[in-house]
Amino acid sequence: MKIGFIGAGNMGGALAKAVSKSMPSCSLYISDRNDDKIKALLKDISFTVSDNEEIAEECDLIFFGVKPGALSSMINSIKCILEHRKSSFTIVSMAAGVTIEKLEKYLGFPCSIIRIMPNTPVSVGEGIVLWSANEHANEAAKQQFCQALSAAGILDELDEHLIDAGCALSGCGPAFVYMFISALADGAVECGLPRNKALEYAAQTLVGSARLALESDEHPEALKDAVCSPGGSTIAGVHALESGAFRAAVMNAVNAAFDRTRKLGK
Repeated sequence: MKIGFIGAGNMGGALAKAVSKSMPSCSLYISDRNDDKIKALLKDISFTVSDNEEIAEECDLIFFGVKPGALSSMINSIKCILEHRKSSFTIVSMAAGVTIEKLEKYLGFPCSIIRIMPNTPVSVGEGIVLWSANEHANEAAKQQFCQALSAAGILDELDEHLIDAGCALSGCGPAFVYMFISALADGAVECGLPRNKALEYAAQTLVGSARLALESDEHPEALKDAVCSPGGSTIAGVHALESGAFRAAVMNAVNAAFDRTRKLGK
């Protein structure tokens, strides 16, 4: 099986790493205009340095990892190759906000398309990949796609009209989480804890808390309440967060990301 990536940025590179773990025997082709990105990725995984035309001609799964604004011109440069291929293939697009309908319009001919919204933790097998397919993607194509990304984490098929909302949470959310880890560590450093220990404790606290939330039948609010002893330290900290409009700030961040994602696709 041949799998190609057009674009090796942060997300394309992360998915390529996941594919290399899922299907180590596949032939992986990657192209990018930035040689530094290619060189950096070669330090982590093995692949054939390619170009857009070769990937369009040869690969069974073709991941589009370019930015939304560059997608139309990139597709225009290879769509003639794709249209006249004799073998079947599937396009996998990760361009934020760009619908399947728009992808079909860019291509100008019917073919198998899967639209995805992944997040960067796919590179360590703990990601989320939201996906939706068009009517030309048969079960074999879907299974091939899922097999290629099986080491990425959770793959969840979602109605396309919900993907932008999912992107605002799972796609953008890691950045918000990293900010929270950093802020937790800063607070602990202010209290006297060494920086390296503060960062380790903060990150592991999020890992453990997230695992408990996933594996427990309790609502997150109930898990929070279980930590808040009457008159204790935790409830004092919760009060401080609420005084800073913590919940509203997080909700606003997700909504702002959602609005921007919708605009990027126009």
